Amino acid sequence: MLRRFTPLNGMRPEALVALARRTRRLQAPKGRLLFSEGEEHKRTYYLLSGTVELLAEGEVVTLVGSGTPKSKVPLAHALPRPYSAVVVSDRIEYLLIDSEFLDVVVTWDQTGSYKVTELQGIEEDAAGADDWMTALLRTRAFHKVPPANIQAVFMRLERVEHRAGDIVIKQGEEGEYFYVVANGRCAVTRETPLTRSGVRLAELTMGDTFGEEALISDAPRNATVSMLTDGSLMRLSKKDFRQLLHEPLLNWIDYAQARQVTSSGGQWIDVRLPAEFEHYHADDALNIPAHSLRLKMKSLDRNRRYVVCCDTGRRSSACAYLLSERGFDVSVLRDGLGTTEIALKALAPQ
Repeated sequence: MLRRFTPLNGMRPEALVALARRTRRLQAPKGRLLFSEGEEHKRTYYLLSGTVELLAEGEVVTLVGSGTPKSKVPLAHALPRPYSAVVVSDRIEYLLIDSEFLDVVVTWDQTGSYKVTELQGIEEDAAGADDWMTALLRTRAFHKVPPANIQAVFMRLERVEHRAGDIVIKQGEEGEYFYVVANGRCAVTRETPLTRSGVRLAELTMGDTFGEEALISDAPRNATVSMLTDGSLMRLSKKDFRQLLHEPLLNWIDYAQARQVTSSGGQWIDVRLPAEFEHYHADDALNIPAHSLRLKMKSLDRNRRYVVCCDTGRRSSACAYLLSERGFDVSVLRDGLGTTEIALKALAPQ
């Protein structure tokens, strides 16, 4: 079912399996509002059956019916939403996917180094792996990690098993690791002069993170974390944490700056799949999908400046990092084409 849609139709089977576990198949009756104009919730909608009306300022601008070219791409996927979407057939079926998770899986898949088994911790339960991974992707702490480093973070995380009552980190000690709760529950407590046994500050569950403060500040641990139940933690060493939290040497530019570069002899490189590129793209852009960048790199001019783009900035940042390591003069379009007038024109009624 996922293979009906772009860019999912270009993904490898193992990546689709991981994505399918985080995809919801839903129905909505006639008259239901799927999303509103101006909304910024990071959700991706694919239409399976039926017809949806897209409206701007209350006026109908176009219809999207299942099986049509417009239904092969996500519904009004630019953020903030340029249109509202209302069901006009008796009912519709649609797929709903967390946009952040979709973007990460597409990036891993198309950069050619994503393996589901590697990201799942080898012997752990597959569905459980996706649960904590998805929860982690939504945390504010994880959003500090540059997109080009996301894969490296997951590859370097080490699984540690704990029993109920184990002390994971102790107040006053030096910090050595950043932790993510994969399963189980933890208690966060802090000793005070009046309460040597500690005051409980919080309870942590799957996807919660802890330990970063001491690594960032080089100060002693300011609380104790202990296991309330048996569970598994993923940990990242202090060295890896610091290295991967630093922004890679990428030159981020906005759309106006990118247009100045390309109008002055620079060149767009669009690293999305051909079907995505066909839907909308910058004028005179080269389409070099992320998975084939290494093969086609030799054809690029080292004396020319390039602006790498995708729909969100995640795939393009990974590709730009690869190009910059190889000595190319490259910039990355901040936030991707999905926020530009190029995408809005593609979504406009024909």
